[in-house]
Amino acid sequence: MIKAIDRFLDHQTMYRLVLYYLIALLGTAFVLGIFKLVPHDPVALAFTTGLMLAACWITNRVFAAVFQVPANNESVYITALILALILDPVAATDVNGIGAVVFACIWAISSKFILAIGRKHLFNPAALGVALTALLLDHPATWWVGGNLPLLPVVLCGGLLIVRKLRRVDIVVTFIAVTLATILSTTEPSQYATALTETLGSSPLLFFAFVMLTEPLTAPTMRLPRIAFAAIVGFLFAPNIHVGSFYFTPELALLTGNLFAYAVSPKGRLVLTLERIERSAVDSYDFIFNSPRKLAFEAGQYLEWTLGLDRSDSRGNRRYFTVASAPTERTVRLGVKFYPRSSAFKQALGAMKPGSTIHASQLGGDFTLPADPETKIAFLAGGIGITPFRSMLRYLIDRDEKRPIVILYGAETQQDIAYRDVLDTAKRELGVKTVLAIANGAERGQYPGYIDARLVRLAIPDYLERIFYISGPQGMVKALRKKLLAMGVRRSRIKVDYFPGFA
Repeated sequence: MIKAIDRFLDHQTMYRLVLYYLIALLGTAFVLGIFKLVPHDPVALAFTTGLMLAACWITNRVFAAVFQVPANNESVYITALILALILDPVAATDVNGIGAVVFACIWAISSKFILAIGRKHLFNPAALGVALTALLLDHPATWWVGGNLPLLPVVLCGGLLIVRKLRRVDIVVTFIAVTLATILSTTEPSQYATALTETLGSSPLLFFAFVMLTEPLTAPTMRLPRIAFAAIVGFLFAPNIHVGSFYFTPELALLTGNLFAYAVSPKGRLVLTLERIERSAVDSYDFIFNSPRKLAFEAGQYLEWTLGLDRSDSRGNRRYFTVASAPTERTVRLGVKFYPRSSAFKQALGAMKPGSTIHASQLGGDFTLPADPETKIAFLAGGIGITPFRSMLRYLIDRDEKRPIVILYGAETQQDIAYRDVLDTAKRELGVKTVLAIANGAERGQYPGYIDARLVRLAIPDYLERIFYISGPQGMVKALRKKLLAMGVRRSRIKVDYFPGFA
């Protein structure tokens, strides 16, 4: 069962999974409404949802054209469906209610454009939309999705899938723990059971944690700031927290956390211009971009890349890819492998010509070199998964910094080996040992087959003393991680290249 779930998650982008989750919640609420198991009229729910989708889509199209940025329909639908789950449905005859709903939609979408610094929006769009609607129109969010017990199984099951996909257990657990601790610290002991029951079963706590809190564009990308962000929001989320007569609502708690996230996160969105394309291996290419300003990052980190697509597919127009260039290089390099049936995003990327532009933002990732240069390291790469190691090696070469590194690089054929020039330079100038594992057509001095436990023992006799970095196809990463654990490598000494929406 777990393997089937993992296979499903592996084939979904983060945004697509969240969209399916929200559709499932609304569909369940509609069916329950027919049988009077939730208090909302299903006709009003359907009308309000359709109205929100239309209002958000139109607003996004208008602002995308004015600001000349790619329109992302997937995120628009997500915002609209979130609003449909936290604002009460309105009837087609309720003029004031319709006005409030449309107002929330317009502000939620427009905030991505007008409340942005360096093309990076500051606030969670849905949270801002409902906060302004409550403040200016006295039409507050009820967060009804969390107040209906029959919806709880769907909220919980789908939410856990999202957390598993995003690998954001740390942020969700921190948020829930801080919220519950704050609630209990401000509640009489005799009321503990009631407070916990209401918070976990009849409040927006879980939906908020799974969907709102984990939204990647307005949360920190690094682990420690992310945990601090979750703690801040969790504290303010507790219903008894107030400043004088002012009490925080869930959306205000999140907006406050968003300000903290912006303060501690990399700033802005870059519009990168394609300079040239280089072939790195068979069916693999490096897209080399000029940046309007120097990109400050650590070798091994990733960016979210966005293209304007005339016709998108089920995977949308955004991808997370490791930055293949080093922080010491002038240009920004994106390494991509193309397959016979590539996605619409990769087809558009492959059609780019020098002078074309792409949007890059959301710099993040902890797959970086250890601070101590004496730490023994082993890089295990498969196929185009060599890209973060290309960034690290080029960085070390440019700095003439020697580190105790061994590389095991697996590829299907000789033609699939990428970045031979960087690997050769690292061996010549830094003494970095590279062992190639070639599945088909291994030559003398190469390991025939895939990277396995036998190769690790042969090539890295001191493997128990090293930190392992694994990057490549998800199946390979999971298999190697399992093998290393079986060999006695501690879990804390294994790092895998992961970023949101990997698929």
